[in-house]
Amino acid sequence: MRHIKKSSPRSADLIINKLIAKDLLQRKDSGQLQLVKDVFASQEHASTVSLPIVGTVAAGSPILAEQNIDAYVSVDERLLAKAKGAKCFLLRVSGDSMDKRGIMNGDLAIVRQQQIANAGDNIVALIDDSATIKELTFAEDKVVLKPHSTNASIRPIILQEDFLIQGIVIGTLPDPT
Repeated sequence: MRHIKKSSPRSADLIINKLIAKDLLQRKDSGQLQLVKDVFASQEHASTVSLPIVGTVAAGSPILAEQNIDAYVSVDERLLAKAKGAKCFLLRVSGDSMDKRGIMNGDLAIVRQQQIANAGDNIVALIDDSATIKELTFAEDKVVLKPHSTNASIRPIILQEDFLIQGIVIGTLPDPT
């Protein structure tokens, strides 16, 4: 029972009965349990899409945006469900300003390419020739790019000048390279 962190055999029985009800397990006439459906088999046949890594983006202070295709990475199509058919690309994350949002230094950010966003979206913003990932927020008549960091020294970017939205971060992956 300690393997499933339950203190009672009744807890295990309840879990088994739920799996039987979901047609994942069946009880043989002998009382033994048999796996009905391999829940991991579908993962072997998952469709993938090849996305380009187009450079590095700061999750900290903005850095120079260089869009050179570094490599291509195969990504499970299910990770792109939020893309809704839009073009996507990958950016290497440099910095820790968005670590509380799960966007970690060294990750690959999956970005849905688009030029508009809503308040609360994690965006890739291009400020002059520098790119950064932050949450898009608004305060009075100003645009504020808000960090979500365990590093208290990282401050929001209050924009006085024009900027471009390059896309919305829809997920992250560990960098396989």
